[in-house]
Amino acid sequence: MSDNKTRLIAFYLPQFYPTPENDEWWQKGFTEWTNVGNAKPLFKGHYQPRVPADLGYYDLRVPEVREQQAALAREAGIEGFCYWHYWFAGRRLLDKVFTEVVESGKPDYPFCLCWANHSWYQKTWEPTSPDKLLIEQTYPGEKDYIDQFNAMLPAFKDKRYMRANGKLIYGIFDADNIKDFSVMKEIWERLAVENGLPGFYFFGFCQGVHRLQKTQELGFDSIVDEHMPTVAREMQNTLCNKINGRFNRPKPFEYSVYVEKALRFFKEHQDLTPCLIPNFDHSPRSGIKATIMVNNTPEKWYQYCRKIRELEESKSKGESLVFIKAWNEWGEGNYLEPDLKFGKAY
Repeated sequence: MSDNKTRLIAFYLPQFYPTPENDEWWQKGFTEWTNVGNAKPLFKGHYQPRVPADLGYYDLRVPEVREQQAALAREAGIEGFCYWHYWFAGRRLLDKVFTEVVESGKPDYPFCLCWANHSWYQKTWEPTSPDKLLIEQTYPGEKDYIDQFNAMLPAFKDKRYMRANGKLIYGIFDADNIKDFSVMKEIWERLAVENGLPGFYFFGFCQGVHRLQKTQELGFDSIVDEHMPTVAREMQNTLCNKINGRFNRPKPFEYSVYVEKALRFFKEHQDLTPCLIPNFDHSPRSGIKATIMVNNTPEKWYQYCRKIRELEESKSKGESLVFIKAWNEWGEGNYLEPDLKFGKAY
């Protein structure tokens, strides 16, 4: 066993309070809970709806809720949250929660950021609707990268901001879609020096091996691979019927299959940073078109985490990041927060 230290970071979704955009696009008061609470079981044994336990159907505008989340995560061994950050050519969405975290200094809990740089479509939240574009992600160029850096500068200067190899951790979700990442990287590194910051540890988030090579070619410091989409894609042809080229029912697959394939993949690609999934069930958002994991248990999750830790600690000395997706993605069924069925088991 080496002296390698494994550091756990959980992605954090801020979509649990009303916003003007969601009021306009969906309904007054819409939040992530709207779909979570309305979810229905789609087959025998399907665990829906999922009901939060300790924190209830919380509102993230309440500071006490954020304090409780940090306390639960710290108790579970999570080092910090990676907040999803939304920036659309100068327009920020779902930014109230993180802004308050930075401005208030509370909770006193480490954090970093990942730019969720994908366009938003109506089908994401209402699968029976047409594929309507709600807001498009664009990359206007150098000025926009400067503006984004300056907007996030208070967070970068915060003592709670997490570092890897001494540098600020910053991720890009749709990594292979940002074609001029080298431009952004050069600008941010220069601005970091000008502001007395140590520079950035950029990670690119990868969803699927078919996107891996393109992501690796962009020059990120590390690639965070989720691997679940790859497994789902491999499994769905054997688990689902196709009618006119489209899947006509939910696509359930065994959690154990995902774990087995992911472990094999991460052993073969030890240069990648693992992103672990405790569960996945997109049916609150996608209905019968959902991808759904079945037969997952806290025990299987524990074994998966343990084996990833052993793999990471077998590497050379230093520190290893391991991401968990996610802390509170209730609409996708991948969360660690307590629910009524499992309590704190995950």
